[in-house]
Amino acid sequence: MTTLTPQKPAIPQPGGNIAPAPGPRPAQDPAWRELVDAVRDSGQYATRPEAESVTRIVLSALGGHVVGDERVDLARALPEEAARVVASQIPATRPLTAAEFVDSVAARIEGATPATARWDVSSVLSVLPPLVGDELVTRILNQLPPGYALLFGRAELTPAA
Repeated sequence: MTTLTPQKPAIPQPGGNIAPAPGPRPAQDPAWRELVDAVRDSGQYATRPEAESVTRIVLSALGGHVVGDERVDLARALPEEAARVVASQIPATRPLTAAEFVDSVAARIEGATPATARWDVSSVLSVLPPLVGDELVTRILNQLPPGYALLFGRAELTPAA
């Protein structure tokens, strides 16, 4: 049985800014830093904090839609902080189409549009195959509705009629 450590609450700061609660900085984990750097390169984000925020948001959304053995295997294959983000999500009550998934991410990113959210989602998901393996990505895609393959940087092939 896996136990999860809840994330620390944010602490409001003067001027309305939010700062993470004091404690260990998971961003110092070299594997997490490498993942965020890969997302930053993929999405051409100007800053590391922007890439980290997008990574957390997208992995959080994905965590609600990947279930069962695939979710466990995904968490095991990811850096510790990314695994926490994925595993801490409550499973979705219904599967979202790829477009609905992108829209759900857009709703979590201030000022995002469906086009920018698609960029963000693809920037994160496209770096996962080399990290977690093509076999696991294939299993995840088999679990999700059609349309997600492109978000992972793969062509979506449909059987001929």
